[in-house]
Amino acid sequence: MNITRENIDALNAVVKVDIAKEDYSAKVEKILIDYRKTANIPGFRKGHVPMGMVKKQYGKSILVDEVNKLLQSALNKYLAEEKLDVLGNPLPKPQDDLDWDADVLSFEFELGLAPEFEVNLSPKKAIIDYNITAGDKMIDDQILNVQKQYGKLISSDVVAKESEITGVYKNEEREIENTVTLTLDKFEGKATAKKFIGAKVGDVITLNTKALYVDDHDLMEALKVPHDDIHDLDIEVTFTITEINERELAELNQELFDKLFGEGVAKSLEDVKEKIKEDAEKQFKQQSEQKLLNDVTEHLVENTKFDLPAAFLQKWMQTAGEKELTEAQAQEEYAKSEKSLRYQLIEGKLITDNKIKVSMDDIKDQSKQMIKAQMAQFGQLNPSDKELEDIAARVLGNEDEARRISEQIVSQKLLALYKEKANIKTKDITYEDFVKEVYGDK
Repeated sequence: MNITRENIDALNAVVKVDIAKEDYSAKVEKILIDYRKTANIPGFRKGHVPMGMVKKQYGKSILVDEVNKLLQSALNKYLAEEKLDVLGNPLPKPQDDLDWDADVLSFEFELGLAPEFEVNLSPKKAIIDYNITAGDKMIDDQILNVQKQYGKLISSDVVAKESEITGVYKNEEREIENTVTLTLDKFEGKATAKKFIGAKVGDVITLNTKALYVDDHDLMEALKVPHDDIHDLDIEVTFTITEINERELAELNQELFDKLFGEGVAKSLEDVKEKIKEDAEKQFKQQSEQKLLNDVTEHLVENTKFDLPAAFLQKWMQTAGEKELTEAQAQEEYAKSEKSLRYQLIEGKLITDNKIKVSMDDIKDQSKQMIKAQMAQFGQLNPSDKELEDIAARVLGNEDEARRISEQIVSQKLLALYKEKANIKTKDITYEDFVKEVYGDK
């Protein structure tokens, strides 16, 4: 067997594999002998079928199968030995006139090569790392929500500003009929809230859905309308009031504090505020870190310049999936996935250059931390090591879950790398201001 490579350019190459008869003939002959022992052909006893008939019936298919196995093995070994970083898989060049009886069989494969490039982690303009804090208003609002949640409902005759109103939204033409409980602060305009003030059980209020709620997703949930329809929905609906309640706030006392955080954990309102602030800022940290990862990723993709073997990749995409694509479909798919492919290459280079590795111990420790956090949500604050080990073993028995945890760890290590080496500027900001700055007012 002989393998040679011709580099077309920096991103494309052709590998030629020559396979001589002696490379496969002995293996083919052995398989034919085994076939002869078990072949069941009418007119002949098992094991006594003439070899010529066995070769005529099975020889070509066995030959093709063995040659393909040799090709796959030889290509994989060659790519590894030559340390070729290929994209996709080698593509065989069509050979309609191949003579399978020839002394030497020649095959050619197109390769798409990964580009060489450098990654600059220090842009001139700093990337912002948001340190999101819970402001006093947010903490006070959360305490009020807790008081409402643990408070008592008291039936009322008329709607007031703080009422909880249950009723039925209807629109016959769109087949909308849904029972909801709402509060007036969910509505976008003051005029809508005014329609409810003073209303009684049985009253029917007509509303227009356009800009009805502060958040369109609340409207989607209230009407049970598909997500794709909700943003431009402009119809009239009726709301028939079926129940009006006032919420008597729970008293801020030790009994409530113990319900929230466990016995004796918080002993004063100040302790409660500190716990709410701590828990909120843990969640904000996850959000800010994801934002930083996204921003660095965007910067790297936009500013790390290199060419890709686009024509090769589009050709490979035509046959790589479960369903074969047309040339036009492959071009469209490539356009959609090019950005993702670029980041995969950048990420791979960062992982290699910075020797980022994930061990089985890393994956096990991460899974145990996740399990411990989930158990804490259900009041199991001190699970034993054996419990954690047993649950982690079951979790990691799922390959998809183990892969997901491994990817999480890689992201964490890349984040640490970015914070260490990238041009990053920390900005202290309240959650309300963060939402406005990053996502806009709504």
